[in-house]
Amino acid sequence: MRKKKVILIAIGISLTTIVIFICGQIYAKYNTKITGEGLAPIATWNFQVNDQKEEVQAINLASTSNNETLLNNKIAPGTSGSFDIIVDGSDSDVEINYEISFTEENNKPQNLKFIYDNVEYNSIIELEDKLSGKIEADNQTKIKTFNIQWKWNYETGSTAEEIAHNDLIDTQDMQLIQNYTFKICITGKQAEPVV
Repeated sequence: MRKKKVILIAIGISLTTIVIFICGQIYAKYNTKITGEGLAPIATWNFQVNDQKEEVQAINLASTSNNETLLNNKIAPGTSGSFDIIVDGSDSDVEINYEISFTEENNKPQNLKFIYDNVEYNSIIELEDKLSGKIEADNQTKIKTFNIQWKWNYETGSTAEEIAHNDLIDTQDMQLIQNYTFKICITGKQAEPVV
């Protein structure tokens, strides 16, 4: 009896294996596997200032002068000029928030003024809020140019007393100040997409 049980179990296992094999073959005939690959192009990022990727820019006011009145390549009362800050996101596919700031302003002649958008400012730092903004991703032109003018009038004031007082200030500034310096820092950041 025991031998019969073992034979029956062996036959049962064999039949089960054959049935599973045959059913597996039939199922495999109706099973299709499709493979592919995912594709997600990445938006490009490009941000330049005055054709450079550097964030900190240096500007020499003497080299931006409009006239030949410089004294030994130095600014003085009666000189003026202008310079451009060009923010360029041309090859960027995303919206850019840019910020222009001025730091470390040292030794500014008191009567030297800056002009932007027909408004006069006593310090370059006063311009910061006027020069920051955004470049939209779908803008046709992604270049912003900021023309900043500067002037140090030969005589400052509207009365004889004001002019005399400011002449004294100009004379002291010319005697004491060797270099007027400031740093321009321009940063560009991708704007967070709005969903």
